[in-house]
Amino acid sequence: MTDTTNENGTMRLENKVAIVTGAGQGIGAATALKFAREGATVVACDVNQASVSDVVAQCRETGGDASAFCIDMSERRSVDEMVAAVLGRHGRIDVLVNNAGITRDARLQKMTLDQFDAVIDVNLRSVFHASQAVVDSMIAHGSGVILNASSVVGIYGNYGQTNYAAAKFGVIGFTKTWSRELGPKGIRVNAVAPGFVDTPILSTVPGDVLDRMRAQVPLARLGKPEEIANVYAFLASDEASYINGAVIEVSGGMTL
Repeated sequence: MTDTTNENGTMRLENKVAIVTGAGQGIGAATALKFAREGATVVACDVNQASVSDVVAQCRETGGDASAFCIDMSERRSVDEMVAAVLGRHGRIDVLVNNAGITRDARLQKMTLDQFDAVIDVNLRSVFHASQAVVDSMIAHGSGVILNASSVVGIYGNYGQTNYAAAKFGVIGFTKTWSRELGPKGIRVNAVAPGFVDTPILSTVPGDVLDRMRAQVPLARLGKPEEIANVYAFLASDEASYINGAVIEVSGGMTL
């Protein structure tokens, strides 16, 4: 395990309560584990009960306090109930990582309304639901961090991803707006825009397409979920106390 202590000898997220959505696999799972190692109390949320329970078990193996919620983040009532339960148990929420996301790719002419709506609901609407559900508690404590998962696709677009690009661009709009609204109340809001990351989302991508994706990256490889999690952990920590309203691209330089 790498050293997770700061210059004061304490773990970077010690005593912080963090909700991580889409925590059952990929970047979300890596983020939950990273946060646990950094001392956070982790609330892992995912639609897959088995996957999120496994991640929580791994968090606990590190010595961290973690709990699982099987939840569809696009359903507001479920989100409100989860947040109420977390506040009832821990009394506060310090960090929200809005990571839950799906893809339903198709060219504009072929995209169905169901494909469009599904991605907007999970990748955009859920970010609104979760952030609105936690913000009053953060304001009451005078501090908090909201981290939103955007994508390089949300900045530059991508063939066959009208719905995904729209959602990820919308997340940037949330981030810029909320950083203005909530900054004076002690709450920082930032976004991370990953490039091509080796997660289960790429499991159906043909090998030759993956090779072309790698060729677009100056580092000549896909990113690792842990590399995105490291950025989330930094942004969630007090070390990033003057970073607000930023969209940080983590892409190996693919857009240069």
